[in-house]
Amino acid sequence: MTVDHEPISTADGGEPRFSTWTGKARGWALRRLPPDKLLPEGQPSYVSSWIYVFGMGAVAALVYIIGSGIVLTLNGPTWFHVSSLGRFINSTHLWSVELFFMFMVIHLWGKFWMAAWRGGRVLTWITGMLAFVVSIVTAFTGYLLQTNFDSQWIAFQAKDALNAVGIGAWFNVADLGQILMWHVTLLPLAVAVVVALHVVLVRMHGVVPPLEADASDAQLRPATPNPAADFEDKK
Repeated sequence: MTVDHEPISTADGGEPRFSTWTGKARGWALRRLPPDKLLPEGQPSYVSSWIYVFGMGAVAALVYIIGSGIVLTLNGPTWFHVSSLGRFINSTHLWSVELFFMFMVIHLWGKFWMAAWRGGRVLTWITGMLAFVVSIVTAFTGYLLQTNFDSQWIAFQAKDALNAVGIGAWFNVADLGQILMWHVTLLPLAVAVVVALHVVLVRMHGVVPPLEADASDAQLRPATPNPAADFEDKK
């Protein structure tokens, strides 16, 4: 026989208390990230600036990177060396990486000059920087998987540097199998998790306003324009 555990109402009429750990976890999540924050219908007025576009551009590039990377992994290096379609997918995979880093650098610089860690957003800033660092390592391992002269030269130059700092035996960039595991399994998973956490934190705390933004700019814009309200605001 199963028993349904309903939320226990509080005496003061506040938020309900749950009697199970699953209910408590659901209540904790809903308090910090209600559906209207996770998928908002409107955005603050200041997001019309171009500086807010590059973060989403980086996410879009990352989605294509992961998708094309899965295709390249399933077909193997021979396919993207001898097949026209393989060379095309491999090239667009590389171009998406270039766009990803371009968008991310602009996004990071924009948020730095905007002091994006304001308003309890320190963890949001930290996860963004962590995503950038992990992405650099992921891109480095991707260059090593080109299986051409460039990748060999990069691998052995990097091996000397890693040996000099004492981690060459653990992170052997000359071992193609080990680098393949890092690039197609561990590092992409790490990037995806950190970026997902970063996006969730942005939703929890809201998009950071510009330094000169008025307090009223932080309010969500109405779903439909209201000319009468705009006229009253200008009076």
